[in-house]
Amino acid sequence: MGRANDLQHCSTIAPTIKIFRMSNTTNLRLAVGSKNPVKINAAKAGFEQMFAGRSFVAEGFDVPSGVSDQPMSDGETLTGATNRANRVRELSPDADYAIGIEGGIDTIDDTLFAFAWMVVIDSTGRIGRGRSGSFALPPSVKKLVDSGLELGHANDTAFKEHNSKQAGGAVASLTGGAVSRQSLYEHAMVLT
Repeated sequence: MGRANDLQHCSTIAPTIKIFRMSNTTNLRLAVGSKNPVKINAAKAGFEQMFAGRSFVAEGFDVPSGVSDQPMSDGETLTGATNRANRVRELSPDADYAIGIEGGIDTIDDTLFAFAWMVVIDSTGRIGRGRSGSFALPPSVKKLVDSGLELGHANDTAFKEHNSKQAGGAVASLTGGAVSRQSLYEHAMVLT
């Protein structure tokens, strides 16, 4: 019975999956709605993993997310990624793919979790969405975020780091570098 339910569930999900077809262009252009090198590199690496043998050029654009500097829910984070993808599509209409990446946090049972949403819009307007895995943040970081600090600054304070959001991020601080912000985002890009 479990297997039949699983198959039935898969058939209802399958129509929502978007498959992006690649043109024969050798250098496909990715427009990323951020100047953060972690986001730009994650977008490029995710596409390279999915489409081996293709060559990608990724360029970052400074676009507003239209949400708070520190998105505090899953929905707000997805909205930020969607806004970034739409704005970068407007700024770079000739790009093969417009990409919005937004990191966010949410509280579940008094534990603060971090994650990110990815939104990809191809040149025909088709949209793909993917979410990274989430991870729990320590109470010391939660306390700083609750006091009004953005996660990157709270992480820098708690772990005595500098500009971690443009390097390994909180996830690298917590895993001793086993997982970086870029690798977490790359995985989500592949799923998008």
